[in-house]
Amino acid sequence: MKFVLRLIFSALAVFIAAYLTPGVEVESFLVALIVAVVLGILNAILKPILVILTLPITIITLGLFALVINIALIFLTANLVPGFEIIGILPALIFGFVLSVVSWFLAKFID
Repeated sequence: MKFVLRLIFSALAVFIAAYLTPGVEVESFLVALIVAVVLGILNAILKPILVILTLPITIITLGLFALVINIALIFLTANLVPGFEIIGILPALIFGFVLSVVSWFLAKFID
């Protein structure tokens, strides 16, 4: 039950972040739900691999390269999910930040 609630809150966070970020479009709540699932899977599987492979660059840039990884995963999600569009790098960066803040805020309701 808690998993379903987290999934719905993640989709709600995607929907809110897309609404607040210019240059990001989500067609419906169902698309936001799919985006939440795909982004969650990519963050669980692909992100740790990318972090390990790019660790030297991340250290040299004092952690800023982690933003590039997040942007790349958001763009990959946009390419995989029809109905989810991101127009530009800056909207992807802002979307990632807003999504983190909204997800954190909504997670407070679950716990």
